[in-house]
Amino acid sequence: MKNTLLLLAPALMLACASPKSNVKSTSATTTSTSRKADGWQTLFNGKNLDGWKAAENPATFSVQDGAIVVFGPRAHLFYDGPVNNHNFKNFEWKATVKTMPGANSGMFIHTDYQDTGWPSKGYEIQVNQTHTDWRKTGSVYAAQDVKEVFVKDDEWYTEQIKVQGKTVTVSINDKVINTYTEPDNITGTKKLSSGTVALQGHDPKSKVMYKDVMIRVLPD
Repeated sequence: MKNTLLLLAPALMLACASPKSNVKSTSATTTSTSRKADGWQTLFNGKNLDGWKAAENPATFSVQDGAIVVFGPRAHLFYDGPVNNHNFKNFEWKATVKTMPGANSGMFIHTDYQDTGWPSKGYEIQVNQTHTDWRKTGSVYAAQDVKEVFVKDDEWYTEQIKVQGKTVTVSINDKVINTYTEPDNITGTKKLSSGTVALQGHDPKSKVMYKDVMIRVLPD
């Protein structure tokens, strides 16, 4: 009898442990699935500029305390990474942003890498609270501009851009502030098409930080 009990003990221990093991496995799978369910993908890892390509003055961009710091002569930082092969048509793009006093920057959409100059393709969505340029944060630059200021310098806020068909919607801290529908008669390259996204270094006096840079691809 004593020997029988000794033989049964390991089997009982395995039986008790088995359900617990299964619960852990199911929980991990559920968590992983829920993270991907909303479709958002990270473009910036918070550590370095892997997946990005800087033009003209690369030293304008650095990474400090988990944020992309933009501070220096004119330069642009183009996403060149694997997400959707860095080519986006319909999508949502967002970042947590902080501008320092007098700073100017921008978030470009439907653009392409170029070595020098202001990007000639796509639109710039303005980032500017107190720079002398009257076009303020949320402007679809020179297409449909915003004069009102919605946030303060030296405070983190969220800037989100949605591109769907011919419409660009800009939200600040989850509030829609600008909806631009592109006319059919637009010519040239400064228009909606498809392409990558980019961040702007505007001038040596402008300092802007970006973190939590994410994109969600939408159906065509």
